[in-house]
Amino acid sequence: MTNKLSDRIKNLPVSATLAMAAKARELKENGIDIIGLSLGEPDFNTPDFIKNAAVQAIEDNYNSYTPVDGYLDLKKSICKKFKRDNGLNYNANQIVVSTGAKQSIANTIQVLINPGDDVLLVAPYWVSYSAIVTLAEGNPIEIRSDISSDFKITAAQLDNSITPNTKLVIINSPNNPSGTVYTKDELIELSMVLEKYPNIYVLSDEIYEHINYGVPHFSFAKIPSMFNRTITVNGLAKAFAMTGWRIGYIGAPDWIAKACTKMQGQITSGTNCIAQRATIAALDASVGEIKYMVDEFKERRKLIIDLLNNIKGIKVNQPMGAFYVFPDISDFFGKTIKGKTIKNASDFAIFLLEESHVATVTGDAFGCPNNIRISYAASKKQIAEAIKRIQSALEDQ
Repeated sequence: MTNKLSDRIKNLPVSATLAMAAKARELKENGIDIIGLSLGEPDFNTPDFIKNAAVQAIEDNYNSYTPVDGYLDLKKSICKKFKRDNGLNYNANQIVVSTGAKQSIANTIQVLINPGDDVLLVAPYWVSYSAIVTLAEGNPIEIRSDISSDFKITAAQLDNSITPNTKLVIINSPNNPSGTVYTKDELIELSMVLEKYPNIYVLSDEIYEHINYGVPHFSFAKIPSMFNRTITVNGLAKAFAMTGWRIGYIGAPDWIAKACTKMQGQITSGTNCIAQRATIAALDASVGEIKYMVDEFKERRKLIIDLLNNIKGIKVNQPMGAFYVFPDISDFFGKTIKGKTIKNASDFAIFLLEESHVATVTGDAFGCPNNIRISYAASKKQIAEAIKRIQSALEDQ
């Protein structure tokens, strides 16, 4: 039978992070000892007080369909969180709860982007931004950066990238994959450019806000001129070790929130009732409840940077947030190692998987072709062993 799949799905790329994770799982199932440093998933358990809230919700017989945009008391907790942590004043009608921050992003792009609209992606950027924009028939436009600038763009770069068709800018700080954190002053500089273009909106992905190492998190919507033009995206997956619970949310102008609710009502409707009840407990708690995770990530960051700095040809900076390093490995391009020629970052990531049995992700997927992403959301023992294997494979030429 002829393949009748739509052009839309045939042209859609596979998520690079999920594809590498699938390859790693396949090798593991075949008995190969793979160290997985490809996924952005904390290796901690969900805190007990959150799990207890979920159990209580089950005991209280929460089992029915939920409101499309989330329980009202959860939305009120999100409003309190925005005020407490970010200095943002949202009302409940400006909040939409979704099945993960990825759906929050997809909803926003679907309701704002028309065919032919340009969406500026501040690179490096999360792998799904580009694909989601393409699904909405928009044009993903990269604004490039590299390790020499700590993966930050300038106001001039932003200004030079804007076209008459630009509708949306996507900013992610703390950043996945680089761990870069933009300062308040740097974000204000970017906003001064956008003030000249009143019809451009900003999606600020702040899912890693609590995982930072010294640079205070600043929300883009906190800039007065940007509040009514910014969609703030957040969730529970990273800071609270709740990746599988699938809870994300937005704070946005009410007309955008209403549109996202309309979109979501035709796709998934309301998200899981038990996870929503547990999220109330998570958001109402002090951020200090998760400090032990951040402290551990900070120690792992130092370990992995120290180890990578011992490998000739790898350049690494010090990320100030999230739980990734994003080294430049372009020194290896054009070289042949163990009979395999490394032409690009994808070749390098495959080489590490096959020769070192360490799973990483190519930087091509993030708009930075000279880099690979390595997650340090793994034990110190696993990190040390992984970098030892990488060093051994690269130096045994």
